[in-house]
Amino acid sequence: MRLSAFIESVGVIGPGLANWPQTADVLAARTPYASARTLLPPPEGLPAAERRRTGAVVKTALAVGHEAVAASGRDATTLAAVFAASGGDGQNCHIICDALAGDDRLLSPTRFHNSVHNAPAGYWSIATRDRAASNVLCAHDGSFAAGLLESACQVAVDGVPTLLIAYDADYPEPLHALRPVADAFGVALVLAPQASAATIARLDVTLTEAPATPLASPELEALRTNNPAARALPLLEALACMDRSGQPASVVIDYLPELRVQIGVTAPDAFGDGA
Repeated sequence: MRLSAFIESVGVIGPGLANWPQTADVLAARTPYASARTLLPPPEGLPAAERRRTGAVVKTALAVGHEAVAASGRDATTLAAVFAASGGDGQNCHIICDALAGDDRLLSPTRFHNSVHNAPAGYWSIATRDRAASNVLCAHDGSFAAGLLESACQVAVDGVPTLLIAYDADYPEPLHALRPVADAFGVALVLAPQASAATIARLDVTLTEAPATPLASPELEALRTNNPAARALPLLEALACMDRSGQPASVVIDYLPELRVQIGVTAPDAFGDGA
């Protein structure tokens, strides 16, 4: 089985990574990587009341989603979306558990609706007025790969552009001891069924038993293995280096314990329009 799709744009945010252009420069070794806490912007497009209620996962998802859609030039109100994360809002979950373990067990409706796994998809639809279909999925450390497979399937079967948004954020103690994600990281891809002037690469996705592709930088490799959404970094590195080499690349990303996802990356010059 092989699924193909065409990437039109990318959005990234993470520790020491502010956006896709800066991330591409880091991954292609054009600029050095300087690790720092992820700086999450206020969630664009939300009314003030909703903006105040959002946590790190919503801010991460909206930041990369807005960047990718803006770079693609597509209309967010009509773009199908796939949201992928290994967990929900860890900070909010901690507060709810702390309240339930105490004497005062009253919880606000805001705490409750922010605790559900599809909260970022709901906030995205509010922020962008997107009425197209959206799917929200979770596959533990393989969540980015699961989201990519789902997005590529939608592109292939439905023949429509699809926005993939993958994101994960850190947990406070004591949850952090069991799920030691260090910081927030998010990535978004706009995928299309045909090549166009906006295409930056073609992806050919298959399943494999080969090991995941590591990163040469120890700091970036630590980020890749620490945050489930950052399992996307080998793919992002291939995209960042593609414009320098022009050569096709192939990377493997984590999915299931004994099964991974292999991604062939081809530059536009290698397949031409309409391939």
